Amino acid sequence: MTEIGFLLLGIIAGILSGLFGIGGGIVMVPSLIAFFGMEILDANATSLAAMLLPVGFFGVMAYYKAGLVNVKESLWISLGLFLGSFVGGEFAVNIDEGLLAKLYAAILFYIAISYFDVLSYFKKNKKPKPMQTPIKSRPYWAFILVGIAAGIFAGLFGKGGGIIIVPILIGLFHYDGKAATATSLTAMQLPVGLPSVIIYAHDGHLNILFAALIALGIVIGVFFGSKAGIKLPSAVFKKVYAVFLLGVAVFMVYKYI
Repeated sequence: MTEIGFLLLGIIAGILSGLFGIGGGIVMVPSLIAFFGMEILDANATSLAAMLLPVGFFGVMAYYKAGLVNVKESLWISLGLFLGSFVGGEFAVNIDEGLLAKLYAAILFYIAISYFDVLSYFKKNKKPKPMQTPIKSRPYWAFILVGIAAGIFAGLFGKGGGIIIVPILIGLFHYDGKAATATSLTAMQLPVGLPSVIIYAHDGHLNILFAALIALGIVIGVFFGSKAGIKLPSAVFKKVYAVFLLGVAVFMVYKYI
């Protein structure tokens, strides 16, 4: 039954990843801690390993066919993710787990609160349309820097980095919301979290079987999530998701205080 639980978790994470381009780690890590009794570093390692393979491929293809993917910019972001992942992983295994959990809870609070407002972008886009051209063309190194920041965050907290990439592409690079989701999801299809996974595994925190089951679930979930993300407004889903994050943040504070 535990194996089925990991598979279901992967499906849920995949649906959210396909909808919002966030990589799924934002739901996997707290769920592994709250429902499967994992410690935070074990949960981080499992989450990152589950996202090493191109589990969001079907979602990327759906967004690509809708004209929402900028491949070149996604590749620059991928490079930054790979570089930042090493730094984040090193930080994670060398700081106090209690402090890491408190930082994680604080970030969840911030993300949850911001999600109640940020998706006015999606309300304006009830039908799929091509990616908007940024107001100002950005140099390649700007996308690498975005990836590095997201990679550090991902390695530190076991996430795919999309939770950083999507708001930056929307808020600073003036991307359409769905285009930001598509570009973020595409950037995470390469094994950008490998440096962190190696660090976590070397430190004894990785369970490959659990990660593989979650990865299989993500493949299934992303397919359906991306289809829904293209056709449906996402504001309601985001608010429900924000409530979930608030609940998890409260649990993390309770668990580690």
